[in-house]
Amino acid sequence: MTVSRALNNPSVVKEATLNKVKSAVESTGYIPNKAAGALASSKSGLIGVVVPQINNSMFVETVEALRGCLAQRGYHVLLSVSDYSAASEVDIVSSLMSHRPDGIVLTGVHHDNRLKKIILNSSVPVVEIWDSTPTPIDMLVGLSHDKIGEAIGHEIVKKKPKHVGLIWAEDSRAQKRLQEIIKVFKQNEINHTVTQVPSPAKMQSGRTGMQALLATEQPFDVIACSSDTLAQGCIAEAHKQNMKVPDDFSVIGFGDLDVAEYNVPSITTVNIDRIGMGQQAANMLADRIEGKYPENPIVNLEFTFKRRESF
Repeated sequence: MTVSRALNNPSVVKEATLNKVKSAVESTGYIPNKAAGALASSKSGLIGVVVPQINNSMFVETVEALRGCLAQRGYHVLLSVSDYSAASEVDIVSSLMSHRPDGIVLTGVHHDNRLKKIILNSSVPVVEIWDSTPTPIDMLVGLSHDKIGEAIGHEIVKKKPKHVGLIWAEDSRAQKRLQEIIKVFKQNEINHTVTQVPSPAKMQSGRTGMQALLATEQPFDVIACSSDTLAQGCIAEAHKQNMKVPDDFSVIGFGDLDVAEYNVPSITTVNIDRIGMGQQAANMLADRIEGKYPENPIVNLEFTFKRRESF
């Protein structure tokens, strides 16, 4: 019983006794059985986090902020990658539930109905991140990609372009932004050409998308990309084709990744608070697990334009 107290609630154990227990744990290599502890206490201390990709800092910074904040609150993260697949997300969450997580963090708001049933039947607190909806599964800390797309469209219109090229990834959040950009273009009679590239977005995809636009032999005043990674690839291909940005055309990205500021030329983009998103989601989830219900379960973050050399 004393050992149990020392491991699970060390503040109630005398320092000398606690040191003896720590020494024994270290010398024997003992690992507490968290599964058994979860059954006894109804808490596992685990948070399941599902993201679509981790090959760029777009999601990594949010996850790291989330992990750090949850660690301070006494929770550990189980991270899984869905590869932008709704079916994979269902399988991942099903597997996570076998570990009896105290909470779940999901990326986006578009999920398979099977996943929603699994979560609702489990009564596990959930925070959705990176997107926005008035009807989240439970709680949400995200962004309105519709508003971002509209804002990007109006920012491009200010330059009075004759023709705009768009290099765009296929994921749902990027597509929301694209739909709103095109609405603004139609309202302002701006001609445009879209080339779609697979998700996750890679620098090579930006180069391939740029090649596809150039193959149309259409002169472009502006090229908009659904991410800074694609914008970097677009600029690299332009350089290879002896074209100069922004002299021959302007480029705008999304996400304000590190590469955007240090690329040559530096990339104009949309800045979002990726770290703040992770921190707010972590604290909202931890509070909910600990019985504190948020006054506002839906948090929509702001965004700003970072104007740099490319635009």
